[in-house]
Amino acid sequence: MTRAHLAPRGAALTATAALVLAGCGGDDGDDGGGPKPRLVVSAAASMTEPLTACSRDYLGATVRLSFAGSDELAAQIEQGVKPDVYAAANTKLPDRLHEEGKLGRPVEFATNTLVLAVPKDSPIASVDDLTKSGTKIAVGSESVPIGSYTRETLARLPPGEETAILANVRSNEPDVKGIVGKLTQGAADAGFVYVTDVNATDGELKAIALPSRLEPKVTYAAGVVSGAEQPAEARTYVDGLVHGPCADALESAGFGPAP
Repeated sequence: MTRAHLAPRGAALTATAALVLAGCGGDDGDDGGGPKPRLVVSAAASMTEPLTACSRDYLGATVRLSFAGSDELAAQIEQGVKPDVYAAANTKLPDRLHEEGKLGRPVEFATNTLVLAVPKDSPIASVDDLTKSGTKIAVGSESVPIGSYTRETLARLPPGEETAILANVRSNEPDVKGIVGKLTQGAADAGFVYVTDVNATDGELKAIALPSRLEPKVTYAAGVVSGAEQPAEARTYVDGLVHGPCADALESAGFGPAP
């Protein structure tokens, strides 16, 4: 995205984010000691299942969750949207927001593994099979972490193999859930996602491990958004991504510990 397109897209993102943040999460509750503060968390789509599970009964606050591509959520913050917590599927975007003064110092809290995902009955067995003519591949767009990790992986292949695979790409998705959707709906034969996303399909998809020489380092980071309405609760939530119920939920979903 160029600077020339920031303003109009930013306005759309801000309007969309306002609707999303207003509508996600549980109901504001009263635990007998008065209504809980509302904590707004913007997080990468790949964490949908574990964060939904651990935030449902979160102590001390009613958590509103907004899931999307890490790049889209970062753009919303840059355009003035102020969730309390931002959690991304890489370290680059949180570091950028921190440098811009829009996010507190990021904390690395989890890792993940990039895999090749295919339907459970697919004959595809390796990355080499993706070069075959007619194979339909879904990947993440270049700006979202899953797309960046995918291109980093493909760049480590021999040039001819990389070119052949990219020629078979039929879909560039805005987040990892879009890739999963293409695979489960039969619109794609293969796609690059995180192993946790395959785990979340309950066997509908299978994961094919990548050779170690191709694997990118996938590290997640989060921070408290500058000007957050609930900075203390936001810090507690971020800390809980490293140690606490949310850290446990991430581990159960297949995420690894912070490096």
